[in-house]
Amino acid sequence: MGNSMKILLTGFEPFGESTVNPSISACRRLEGKGVDGFEIVVEEIPLRFHEIRSAIEEHIARLDPAAVICTGQSGRASISLERVAINVADARIPYNCGTQPVDKRLNGEGPAAYFSGLPLRDIFEALKEAKVPAAISNSAGTFGCNQIFYHLMDYRSRLGLEIPAGFIHVPCLPEQAVNKETPSMALDLTVKALEIAVSTVASEIT
Repeated sequence: MGNSMKILLTGFEPFGESTVNPSISACRRLEGKGVDGFEIVVEEIPLRFHEIRSAIEEHIARLDPAAVICTGQSGRASISLERVAINVADARIPYNCGTQPVDKRLNGEGPAAYFSGLPLRDIFEALKEAKVPAAISNSAGTFGCNQIFYHLMDYRSRLGLEIPAGFIHVPCLPEQAVNKETPSMALDLTVKALEIAVSTVASEIT
């Protein structure tokens, strides 16, 4: 476990045509909150291909957190607890920096995939009990969300960090779904979901 009593939560900056991103919006609502003796620290991650790895590694190195939960936006209807990160970037749309990688390995020396280090089933059951739509997902995609998930787990593995760490996808906001056939979730419910996830993780840290 990290030496500090902090749990790091990250979300992404807005991307594509949107001026908001529910991942960082929800995380910001929990900033500074105390959960089971831990303090939630929030950092916004740039959706820039060559900056994501250094951003997450620098935040972990500086904070030495007891746990890390990275979040990002999906087009799904439920909170998606991601099970696996894969060693590839293959972008359907460009990153905010304009880069659009195709079939690119995230770490040429790294393994093909990493499993989440979060108690996914426990989080899922807690969300279900709280009547929050949620699912355990087996694909985090091949864009920025999978990228930060892979770099997070890769860094954790290389440094031998024995901390819970992983990635959660959150749905779009209702305002982003106007005039689109896109599922959405109210920000308050997304905030509640992330708070439950943090609380579940915090209760299992020894």
